[in-house]
Amino acid sequence: MSPDEENTVLWVAVLLLPLLSVLLVVMDRVEDRLYTPAPAKPRHAARKRHLRLVRGAAESGEPATNDGRSEPRAA
Repeated sequence: MSPDEENTVLWVAVLLLPLLSVLLVVMDRVEDRLYTPAPAKPRHAARKRHLRLVRGAAESGEPATNDGRSEPRAA
């Protein structure tokens, strides 16, 4: 073996155990986060504050009226 190959083997041997240990800890944390149940309380805004795709659309499902505020434009 040449001295360069010996140095490479030494660095791999020295760094392999710490890198595998870090990988094990990270994967343990990821598994814990994946398998814990979701919180009971939703984290998003209240139902009334959700954005609507159509301006003025009511929750009852009625179509919105066009008051001339927005006109279709060419792309």
